[in-house]
Amino acid sequence: MTLHRRTLLRSTATLGLAALAPPLLAAGGKLRPGASAALIVVDVQNCFVDGGTLPVKGGAEVVPVINRLAKAFRNVIVTQDWHTPGHASFASAHAGHKPFSSIRLPYGEQVLWPDHCVQGTPDAALVEGLELPTAQLIIRKGYNPGVDSYSAFQEADRKTVTGLAGYLKARGIKTVYVTGLATDFCVAWSALDARAAGFETYVVEDATRAIDLNGSLAAAWKQMAAKGVRRIQSSDVEGV
Repeated sequence: MTLHRRTLLRSTATLGLAALAPPLLAAGGKLRPGASAALIVVDVQNCFVDGGTLPVKGGAEVVPVINRLAKAFRNVIVTQDWHTPGHASFASAHAGHKPFSSIRLPYGEQVLWPDHCVQGTPDAALVEGLELPTAQLIIRKGYNPGVDSYSAFQEADRKTVTGLAGYLKARGIKTVYVTGLATDFCVAWSALDARAAGFETYVVEDATRAIDLNGSLAAAWKQMAAKGVRRIQSSDVEGV
C-alpha cells in the first residue's frame, strides 16, 4: 500500500526537478532558521508512542530531538490528532472491517485505523517531556467525524483547510521544518501541502518515525522529493 492521495502516485517524471534545486547547505555551513522560519511538530501524542492505541515504532525517540530543534526556532506550531468517538477513519465504525484495511469513503480511499486520539482523552494528549516553550499555535485536526485529516494544512477531502497556511503567511513565514509522527502519513501530507502552498519545506528525518505499511515510507520519501521537499537531519540545523 502507498499513501492514498490523488497526487501521490502521479508521474515520477518530476523527480528530475530535485536535481535542479540549489545545494541544501552552503559549503561547510548549516541551515540557520530565522524569523521567517517555523518548526511544525506533527502529532507527538500518547496515542502514537509505546502504550498508545496506535503506536509508531520508536515514536517517543523523536521527543529529545524535537526539544533540541525547538531551541533554534522563534516560531513553533504543534498539531494534534483530535478524533470524535466513532470517527469514520476507525475500523470499529465499519462492520466487518479490520484495522489497517482500506475502504472507499466519499472523499476517496481511507486506511482504517484502530480507535485512537479521541478528543479529551489521555491518549490524545501531547507526550510528556515534549518541551516547546516558544510554541504559538496548536492545530487540531481530524475532528470532523466523517473526514480524516493527516495534513496540518488540509483535511483528506482536499477541500477543507485548517487555516495554517494563511496564519504562516500572515506571520511572514517562508520556510517550514516538519517533524513528528508519522513520517509516511501526517508528516508527509503536511510537507507536501506546505510545498503546494509555496513554502520552502524541509523534513527533519531523525525527528520523525514511520508506520511503513507495505512500502508507504519509501513512497512518501519519493513523492516528497519529487515535489521539492528536502530531507535533512537535525544536525544540519545550526544550534542543534
